[in-house]
Amino acid sequence: MRSLLRTLESATLRDIALVCLADALVGASFGAISVSGGLPLWVPIAMSLLVFAGGSQFAAIGVVLSGGGALAAVVTGLVLNARLLPFGFTVADVLEGPWWRRLFGAQLITDESAAFVLQQSDGRRRRAAFWLCGIALFVVWNVSVVLGAAAGGLIGDTDALGLDAAFPAVLLALVLPSLGDRRTRTAAVVGAVVAVAATPYLPAGLPVLLSLVGLLFAGRPSAEGESRSTGVEDVAVGESRPSGVKEEVR
Repeated sequence: MRSLLRTLESATLRDIALVCLADALVGASFGAISVSGGLPLWVPIAMSLLVFAGGSQFAAIGVVLSGGGALAAVVTGLVLNARLLPFGFTVADVLEGPWWRRLFGAQLITDESAAFVLQQSDGRRRRAAFWLCGIALFVVWNVSVVLGAAAGGLIGDTDALGLDAAFPAVLLALVLPSLGDRRTRTAAVVGAVVAVAATPYLPAGLPVLLSLVGLLFAGRPSAEGESRSTGVEDVAVGESRPSGVKEEVR
């Protein structure tokens, strides 16, 4: 863990700590809502350990507390968690090693850990960001769920406290720096419009998946960017050749 801390910049460590704080509030509210709704104490705790997906957990608990069956709750959670599939492709390079390490790493893939990986360009920092963020969130989330569940109905109406807004607000703050790129911004705007438009008509989870159509509008890298890249490579190759070879190439 110390090596992970030394690998990352202080700003990244600060952002991870802020995300953990926001998740702690959301986790505590999840535990309190579950128990105050009539579920046994072990249900939110077991879900947090085995599922570890805040949005899916809230969706599944919402189905159960509204009178739905266990099958409907599981299907709802699976649909909502399907968004993590493309995240898995994104962070595949950081999950190296034996099968048990990759299996544990797959459990730690979340919106937040994927976001921090995307912020890093160096392979070593990408791995450090993923494991540090994933492990920290896993511990903080489960501890906060236990505390919230133990508190039961003491928290009361979590929506009135604004705890439900903490999680999306933190994610938005993480995404904003990457919106400076025009292609990324286009894909994000189109995806957001599609998701918002589909929300009143589709079950929870499907609008998020449908927002992936925004990637179709991102376009390919411009020809100018490719030519610049090729030019740099040509210069580098030319400098590495002996002078005589350079002249022949010219």
